[in-house]
Amino acid sequence: MNEIAHRIQHPGRGMALLSMGMLVLPCLDVFAKLLGQAAGPLEVTFWRFFIQTVLMLPFVIMAGAWSVPKGTLILQMIRGLLLATATVFFFAALKHLPMAEAIAIFFAQPLILTVLSAVLLGERLRIRRITAIMAGFAGTLIILQPSVLVFGWAAGLPLISALSMALYMIITRRLADEVGATQMQFLGSLASTVVLAVLTVAFTWGGLVGGGMTPLSLTQISWVIGMGLAATIGHALIVMAAQNAPANLLAPFQYVEIIGASTLGFLVFGDVPANTTFAGVAIIIASGLYLFHRERLQDTGTAEPC
Repeated sequence: MNEIAHRIQHPGRGMALLSMGMLVLPCLDVFAKLLGQAAGPLEVTFWRFFIQTVLMLPFVIMAGAWSVPKGTLILQMIRGLLLATATVFFFAALKHLPMAEAIAIFFAQPLILTVLSAVLLGERLRIRRITAIMAGFAGTLIILQPSVLVFGWAAGLPLISALSMALYMIITRRLADEVGATQMQFLGSLASTVVLAVLTVAFTWGGLVGGGMTPLSLTQISWVIGMGLAATIGHALIVMAAQNAPANLLAPFQYVEIIGASTLGFLVFGDVPANTTFAGVAIIIASGLYLFHRERLQDTGTAEPC
């Protein structure tokens, strides 16, 4: 069976798949935060991609997804390295910035994605989509209440992560019509695992900060496995979403991640959401539902494109 969607035909499905992925990915952050108490961001990121590679290998074998479409190998590897870069810089940001500020800066990513999707993919920037993205961003700011203080060079870490993640989404969209999700996930994680292993060895040999490997307890090993599972499932959903809808339409639905992050933060770390969190979540959900409604009307020919 061909797992590649050749044309965008199901924007509603794409929005639903991305929303599911954004609810799964906070599980990755929880495991990474727990593991990061004893290990550095480079090591944590290595384990995240190593486990994903191991988990994806049986699916590649069963699907026989060995044939790489012509001209896509380098892009697939770059895609994986961009995701690794985004992950390393975000984990590093958490070492220097409060969680709320780091996430607030990172959530400039959908805005970056919207602009890049128009410049690099030629996707149309429609006023309702821009409005929904801005509304989602406003909702995120209400939830996170970022500080107005200047954090200096450390503030650049989540911005680099945001830019890397936006480029990752652009390449994912570019490859979605040519490469199956199984192969895309496997080759990306394999490339990242190899590069991160080399960097870890180099940092350790050179005595640089971030080098070395921490002996893991059984509990920490379970966190590593959980991190790999969450990453594999979450990013597979992102790939499938990109096969069904354009990048700038999907952008507002990335804010759904904050809903899962707030819930898990309360359940795992005892973080109690502020009263403004509920207002922010309502705005985020409303912006996504508005776009979903507009797409449904457009599919039936009863509304102008949004």
